[in-house]
Amino acid sequence: QVPLVESGGGLVQAGDSVRLSCVASGLTLSRYAMGWFRQAPGKEREFVAAIGWHGASIKYADSVRGRFTISREDAKNTVSLQMNSLTPEDTALYLCARGQSTLRLSKGWGDTWGQGTQVTVSS
Repeated sequence: QVPLVESGGGLVQAGDSVRLSCVASGLTLSRYAMGWFRQAPGKEREFVAAIGWHGASIKYADSVRGRFTISREDAKNTVSLQMNSLTPEDTALYLCARGQSTLRLSKGWGDTWGQGTQVTVSS
């Protein structure tokens, strides 16, 4: 059993929008920061976005700022990532993670990780 399960990925065209969701199974999120990361073949894992308790302290990578929006719904143990204006450079496996703070998540540290959902953007 995987505590964090991502969904919403798929094959899309450049310029499309996709909304990813991460649902916790038997794992509480309300007292933790949550983050999204991505990893493309041949590239290092990259921080994408993070959000603190009740939507405070939001952080974005420069590459996605203005295009992606992270949000959380603690009552449903869910964190989402709205991705707009997608380009082929956004193609990657997207993973969510729970962490102690948005700062720690922005540096790549999390205590629990999902297995990821694949987003492939064609041109």
